[in-house]
Amino acid sequence: MAGGFVSQTPGVRNYNYKLTPKVFVTCFIGAFGGLIFGYDLGISGGVTSMEPFLEEFFPYVYKKMKNAHENEYCRFDSQLLTLFTSSLYVAALISSLFASTITRVFGRKWSMFLGGFTFFIGSAFNGFAQNIAMLLIGRILLGFGVGFANQSSSKNSVPVYLSEMAPPNLRGAFNNGFQVAIIFGIVVATIINYFTAQMKGNIGWRISLGLACVPAVMIMIGALILPDTPNSLIERGYTEEAKQMLQSIRGTNEVDEEFQDLIDASEESKQVKHPWKNILLPRYRPQLIMTCFIPFFQQLTGINVITFYAPVLFQTLGFGSKASLLSAMVTGIIELLCTFVSVFTVDRFGRRVLFLQGGIQMLISQIAIGAMIGVKFGVAGTGNIGKSDANAIVALICIYVAGFAWSWGPLGWLVPSEISPLEIRSAAQAINVSVNMFFTFLVAQLFLTMLCHMKFGLFFFFAFFVVIMTVFIYLMLPETKNVPIEEMNRVWKAHWFWGKFIPDEAVNMGAAEMQQKSV
Repeated sequence: MAGGFVSQTPGVRNYNYKLTPKVFVTCFIGAFGGLIFGYDLGISGGVTSMEPFLEEFFPYVYKKMKNAHENEYCRFDSQLLTLFTSSLYVAALISSLFASTITRVFGRKWSMFLGGFTFFIGSAFNGFAQNIAMLLIGRILLGFGVGFANQSSSKNSVPVYLSEMAPPNLRGAFNNGFQVAIIFGIVVATIINYFTAQMKGNIGWRISLGLACVPAVMIMIGALILPDTPNSLIERGYTEEAKQMLQSIRGTNEVDEEFQDLIDASEESKQVKHPWKNILLPRYRPQLIMTCFIPFFQQLTGINVITFYAPVLFQTLGFGSKASLLSAMVTGIIELLCTFVSVFTVDRFGRRVLFLQGGIQMLISQIAIGAMIGVKFGVAGTGNIGKSDANAIVALICIYVAGFAWSWGPLGWLVPSEISPLEIRSAAQAINVSVNMFFTFLVAQLFLTMLCHMKFGLFFFFAFFVVIMTVFIYLMLPETKNVPIEEMNRVWKAHWFWGKFIPDEAVNMGAAEMQQKSV
């Protein structure tokens, strides 16, 4: 089949399970890792549009903003200002590379706790900042917190943790809780920004930045009470505790088949000494390509243009400061509500349907936004926009955000976390997080400069990549809904393209046997 669609994969097992309160509460708390990520995404754009903040730390940008009638596109163009936003993601990228080592020594709980604590200290630095150096140090500490809390072991990052705890038939819904937490953090941040921006003096932006300590405390508390997954317990030798945990989260004592699959996968993975070397083998080519390209494409949707710089973007379009923050808050709420669409449909309609529909919706709205801005401001960046046109642009941005919220937003984390077998899962998830953070940094750092030089064409730039990624998903991604992680090889084997990379014996062969055969 041209699209590689597999609705029912032959030979895939169906395990016994019930939806228990324990697994629900555990996954709910586990998703808190996304909260600190989302809060920062939402807070930074609002703060960088506040005049007292700009006047205090970026007077050059403040003066240029006040005299932006000559070129609206370049109103906020400053590499130092974008460094305030993007520095966090460089730190998150670096910390994610060695978080797994710390986790192996001290355990996942304390690694997540360290992430929350570091985020707490970073929020204090930012809230009490007296100069740019304190701001950047605070941002770097926040980045280390994000990296540890969400990647506190490549095998036990939040998306993988949720995938391992959730029943296979509900894995998509529970995993999407991570994205819900991210968007909830964004919405809370935009609401806080809206009210603090109306305070006089410097107190407003300090409260916005300092309140990041609240989700940090939630992470620290959550890290201490979350149980380990059965997979993690087995890997560390606690076999009996793992079985009890599996029985507890599945709501039944009839877990022997699933438990044995976990035991077998763990034993095989222990014999595989080089996950980074193994992921380069042809039989793991699907996982390697997907864990590289899905996070890359997720950032090239252009969503972080809205997430990071929504208030700045709205001010560029002629909105006042209060109206800009209000519009950013509205788009955030729309994104949160539409993320729940994915939660309730991803395990019913599958990943591919949401990916493809969301891609088409984003493409149409991005082209319309770029065309309207081009007509109103032209290449010179001069002109005015009427109230009706401004409302139309906000509506189009909401339509675009909605398309992302039920497709590339949650699925960009879900699919990479569920497709890799245990023997390469650590390497695959490390690649996923690293690629995501690198391109998050790149978009955050370059957006204002790209807007200044590419003008309204920037929206066409992102629309071009949406076309590419939608075609990529249609041709290259098979359906993975309801498939146990340990059975995912059967999905790749049935795919029209990836099947040629998967040896026939690999579907039933253990990881250690496959490694020996490849030598």
